[in-house]
Amino acid sequence: MNKPKRYTITAALPYTNGPIHIGHLAGVYVPADIYARYLRLTGEDVLFVCGSDEHGVPITIKAKNEGVSPQDIVDKYHTIIKNSFEEFGITFDNYSRTSAKIHHDTASEFFTILNDKGEFVEETTEQLYDEEANQFLADRFVIGTCPKCGNEESYGDQCENCGTSHNATDLINPKSAITGNAPSLKQTKHWFLPLDKHEAFLKEWILKGHKKDWKPNVYGQCKSWIDDGLRPRAVTRDLDWGIPVPAEGGEGKVLYVWFDAPIGYISSTKEWAAREGKNWEPYWKDKDTKLVHFIGKDNIVFHCIIFPAMLKSEGSYVLPENVPANEFLNLEGNKLSTSKNWAVWLPEYLQDFPNQQDVLRYALTANAPETKDNDFTWKDFQARNNNELVAIFGNFINRVVVLTNKYYGGVVPNAYELSQVDEDTLAAVKAYPDVITSSIERYRFREAGQELMNLARLGNKYLADEEPWKVIKVDEDRTKTIMYVALQIASALATLSEPFLPFTSNKLKNILNIGSSDSVQENSIENSWNDIKSKDILIPAGHQIGKAELLFSKIEDATIQAQLDKLEASKKANEIANAVVEPQKKTITFEDFTKLDIRVGTILEAEKMPKTKKLLKLKVDTGIDIRTIVSGIAESFTAEEVIGKKVTVLVNLAPRALRGVESEGMILMTETPDGKLVFVNPDNANTSNGLQIS
Repeated sequence: MNKPKRYTITAALPYTNGPIHIGHLAGVYVPADIYARYLRLTGEDVLFVCGSDEHGVPITIKAKNEGVSPQDIVDKYHTIIKNSFEEFGITFDNYSRTSAKIHHDTASEFFTILNDKGEFVEETTEQLYDEEANQFLADRFVIGTCPKCGNEESYGDQCENCGTSHNATDLINPKSAITGNAPSLKQTKHWFLPLDKHEAFLKEWILKGHKKDWKPNVYGQCKSWIDDGLRPRAVTRDLDWGIPVPAEGGEGKVLYVWFDAPIGYISSTKEWAAREGKNWEPYWKDKDTKLVHFIGKDNIVFHCIIFPAMLKSEGSYVLPENVPANEFLNLEGNKLSTSKNWAVWLPEYLQDFPNQQDVLRYALTANAPETKDNDFTWKDFQARNNNELVAIFGNFINRVVVLTNKYYGGVVPNAYELSQVDEDTLAAVKAYPDVITSSIERYRFREAGQELMNLARLGNKYLADEEPWKVIKVDEDRTKTIMYVALQIASALATLSEPFLPFTSNKLKNILNIGSSDSVQENSIENSWNDIKSKDILIPAGHQIGKAELLFSKIEDATIQAQLDKLEASKKANEIANAVVEPQKKTITFEDFTKLDIRVGTILEAEKMPKTKKLLKLKVDTGIDIRTIVSGIAESFTAEEVIGKKVTVLVNLAPRALRGVESEGMILMTETPDGKLVFVNPDNANTSNGLQIS
């Protein structure tokens, strides 16, 4: 398309069944915000919308588990998510929610238009049904084996292992997530969007029209779906939570969440337009609008095939120009998991690292999973902060501001004769907006962020090479020129850093007293993105700047260790919560129990059994004799630390040969809740008599 008149940017609607974590931020919200901020800085007409997805099946499951209503769940998490986004600096023009009346009305109207045009197929099919729960099993109410990759914990709508979308009836050995029962099949009527009808259009639009524009992962997944042959997709569900189906025979049914949710972008736009007194339609229906969806790779099919088919069926909407989906972000080598609490949650980060939003934004951008799954580690987070933000960006700004205040009372000095180095440096600064623009407009935000850091590196190198702290002793005019050039670089950084480091950008603008609402001078200097490459002077001689403030602070090892300890504690808690408890063994009689001769003994000698990992050979004084017992405790205890221990011994167990040594009894052990092996010790460890049973 020609240069757009306006941009409509959408970010995937988060489920309101939990807070936002770093996987969501890296995959969707940070890159989308960088893109929106950049476009605004270049003077474009931008609308950036999102909202809470409040009708997903995971929400109803969480409500059941917590014994509350779905509305209670979505109200709680909508507030948490919205507030977190605001505090983190995600600049949505509107953040809505799909439980809002405007969304119910918009989605119902959209369905009705397609239904009246005959764009749906009504079919009565057999669906999975839980007899005990007395309900149909839609989407994540059913778990089974994925027919494509064999994952035994695939959901009814999508396999999280291989990313394949499917219907619940495609699962092998399905089970109800509500009761654990094997479901039956029961007939029910639903409305289907016949994707096969749109196959020719999608082939033309995606396979021929966007091969060079879309990311390989997006194009590849779409091609795979189309090559496999598209089939009708249900747009309704048998549930009681969601938007009621506005059609005859729709009683007890709601719109399928993946029909309902993307319409949330449109209803969010309507909500924004009503508040701002604007017309919403050009942002969705004008051919000169560029529509861009930011999503994670698990949502590719819905945004590239199903939603475009819906828009095409309706007939008046523009289609997305690009869908820059990211891969997944892992955490410390393991897959992020909400259910296992293996995540870095945004609300907790904001509490643990106050006023350090930009450090996380930078770390996630520098390690963005743009072409493959990447791993977030706290050590890398620390290194990005200490070695790049502090040592490069922060160091340059601090030196410039400190020296300007020291030499000139904070007044920008005049430049005298520019050397070739000065001219080359200023020319390089002017080139950076186009360099960064090239990366951003190709959705390479990691590359763009590193180019920004290269500008800070340029500043550091310039100061290190020109050494104004030495030159001032012999040539004051040259020193003024060096500092003037350095201040131009600092001013460029203040503007160009805004999409990536918005809080830092604002702080730096305050320090330099340029382009900030908090500026202390009435005639504040404003520099746009394009000004950096066109203006010769970004901050003029005679301009008063403020005092030095540290833009970034070093993060100490203890702070990082605390985060690692938190993760480890979470991991252990999850293991305990999900530990498999052995079922009770066959009932025995009291007489069976009295046959056990259990005594307290003392370990006299201990040695590791050769060529084994688990076995210790023990000499135990049982009070009636001294005997050899082989015990599988070597992975939990050393031979030296068990000598002298009082232990509980089953002495009348039939002898058994282990690795050539006859074991004449059993040491009784148990596990603590965290899985640690411990001895079973009697209350009175000084007795050697058989335990009394009463």
